[in-house]
Amino acid sequence: MYKTNIFNPENRPSEPQKQEIIDFLYTHLDRFGDPKEDISKAIDYSLKLSDSFGGFVLEMRDDNQVIGAVVINKTGMDGYIPGNILVYIAMHRDYRGKGLGKDLMEKALNEAAGDVALHVEPDNPAKKLYERLGFTNKYLEMRYKPQ
Repeated sequence: MYKTNIFNPENRPSEPQKQEIIDFLYTHLDRFGDPKEDISKAIDYSLKLSDSFGGFVLEMRDDNQVIGAVVINKTGMDGYIPGNILVYIAMHRDYRGKGLGKDLMEKALNEAAGDVALHVEPDNPAKKLYERLGFTNKYLEMRYKPQ
């Protein structure tokens, strides 16, 4: 049986546990990932290790290894935009296609207690899972980056 752990501002992981989650996400997000420094910032935000509204990190383990992880950050803007943003979710390559990602996602949505937004690339296979769980594409995202 797989074990799920939740980390939040009241129950933070140890530094080695946090690093294990960062390394896991960096490896298993594949081409949809970010640098470790950015993953670490998102986790610090969720744990209120930086100035933030908080959030949480879920990890799924099989014995001594992380096989799935989710990072959700609170936006502090409930009502006019979703109160939570799913920043990262990944499953270990060897555990994909077994329904574990869906289980992990459902646990994260239940824990979030409010609306959840996420960004997904159009060609990301996980997009179908998000749609089955009830996510809709309400807006086209546009970004501006100063030069």
